[in-house]
Amino acid sequence: MIFDVKMEDFRCEARLVAGGHATKAPATLTYASVVSRETVRIALLIAALNDIDIWAADVLNAYITAPCREKIWTTLGKEFGDDCGEKAIVVRALYGLKSSGAAFRAHLAGCLREMGYKLCPAD
Repeated sequence: MIFDVKMEDFRCEARLVAGGHATKAPATLTYASVVSRETVRIALLIAALNDIDIWAADVLNAYITAPCREKIWTTLGKEFGDDCGEKAIVVRALYGLKSSGAAFRAHLAGCLREMGYKLCPAD
C-alpha cells in the first residue's frame, strides 16, 4: 500500500501496489508505447497556428480499469479482516505489475477503436 498527500489540495491518497519488482515478465507483456515529446510539441504548434483549442484529460485509476492479461494470485493481508490468509485472484491491472502499462494501453486502444478512432502509424 502506498500512501501519498496531494500537494494541490492536501488530499490523502492510498494506492494498492503489487510487488512487480520481484517478478520476471517477458518483454512482450510489458511494452507500452507512448507518444513522443516531439509529436506533442508539433501538435501544439499546429493547434496554435490554426487557433485550435487543446483539451487534456486524466484517467483516474487508469490501470485498474484494464483487465489483467496474465494469471496472478495473492495471499490477502490483515487489512482484509476475516479473509486474511485467503488466496485471491487478481483480475485487474494493478500499479506495480510489470504488465499493467501494456494492459491499460491495450484496453484504451480497444475503447478508442470501438468509438471509431484509428491508430496513427507515426506513433
